[in-house]
Amino acid sequence: MGQATATSGVYYVPHGSVWPIVGSVALFFLMSGAAALLNGASGMGALKFWLGFAILTFMLFGWFGAVIKESQQGLYNSQVDVSFRMGMVWFIFSEVMFFAAFFGALYYARIFSVPWLGGEGDGFSTNHLLHQGYEAAWPTNGPGSLGGYFETIPAWGIPLLNTLILLVSGLTITLAHWALKVGKRGALIFWMSATIVLGIIFLYWQAYEYIHAYRDLGLTLGSGIYGSTFFMLTGFHGLHVTLGTIMLIVILFRCIAGHFTKDNHFAFEAVAWYWHFVDVVWLGLFVFVYVL
Repeated sequence: MGQATATSGVYYVPHGSVWPIVGSVALFFLMSGAAALLNGASGMGALKFWLGFAILTFMLFGWFGAVIKESQQGLYNSQVDVSFRMGMVWFIFSEVMFFAAFFGALYYARIFSVPWLGGEGDGFSTNHLLHQGYEAAWPTNGPGSLGGYFETIPAWGIPLLNTLILLVSGLTITLAHWALKVGKRGALIFWMSATIVLGIIFLYWQAYEYIHAYRDLGLTLGSGIYGSTFFMLTGFHGLHVTLGTIMLIVILFRCIAGHFTKDNHFAFEAVAWYWHFVDVVWLGLFVFVYVL
């Protein structure tokens, strides 16, 4: 079974692998370290966090390297390819649900919680009992201005620029896919490189925006429900862009190494799907977080 080839018609099942247990150990240290840091145990918490991160990075290189090696050896047939595609579809679906939960939190806070605190709706007297005089307006730093004074980031500056950057990056990766399918190697490498550069530029401007928000606008994670939802949504999206950019870099190296053909390049397609997903999520963020 382990020696099956793509032409044998046998579904390839890999040998026993150490990578799942290595990944579990990595996640244990990573999450326990993060929990310790959040609860004030900075010394041991930081050590466990970075140890977990290092083990996780080692696992990713090892496990993905093993999969690439198996693919280059011709061990995967069409049945395995279908499994990979189904796995990627379900992974992206889980990511959609991940962001849907955060968009739901934003919607609930804006449409229900804040108006209720302002006394809207029959039978709600929270503002009279606890927060008399609170004006239900968005953005808000909460009753009693507990979140402190802050300013919002205008939608038509850096956020609009980053929107255009991601839209263009969606075009460049599509052109790279086209170049791969027609066998234009030079164009493939060029458009992939352009997509990576655009991703890095996006991350640069987002980091600049965060620094400006904290230093000049007073907008932090502690700035009431607005600050927490703003950084929760944009921060997790930035993390996804970072992961997507890393994946694009790996795929670029594989393109340079000649790992893909016009008929066999699912790894490229999977990363392209992920990148388009990141683009679509940002469009939702731009509209519901920055514009409205």
